Amino acid sequence: MSKRYVITRTRQQPEQRIDLEECKQYFATKPDFTYTPVYTVKGATTMSIEGDFFMWSFGEVQIPFRHYQGDIYVSGTNEAVIPKMLEVAGDLHADVMEG
Repeated sequence: MSKRYVITRTRQQPEQRIDLEECKQYFATKPDFTYTPVYTVKGATTMSIEGDFFMWSFGEVQIPFRHYQGDIYVSGTNEAVIPKMLEVAGDLHADVMEG
């Protein structure tokens, strides 16, 4: 069972959400991230999810950081995501919470 994490500012600054444009500008400076409006999961079946995804390339793996309603959601399935998630939260002056 994987944990889900949320990068958020609402713990300390409830009125200051993480804006989508701010995310796009931030992740555009990160060469290991790409933006996509559709995330496709392939397995026994294929499923596409519309949204605002910033895909982190970690070797051969793509890990989605999803912007949704002023927060960024990340799955903790791959342990390598934890330090990257903390880096992103620090750069955006945000906190990480289990979600």
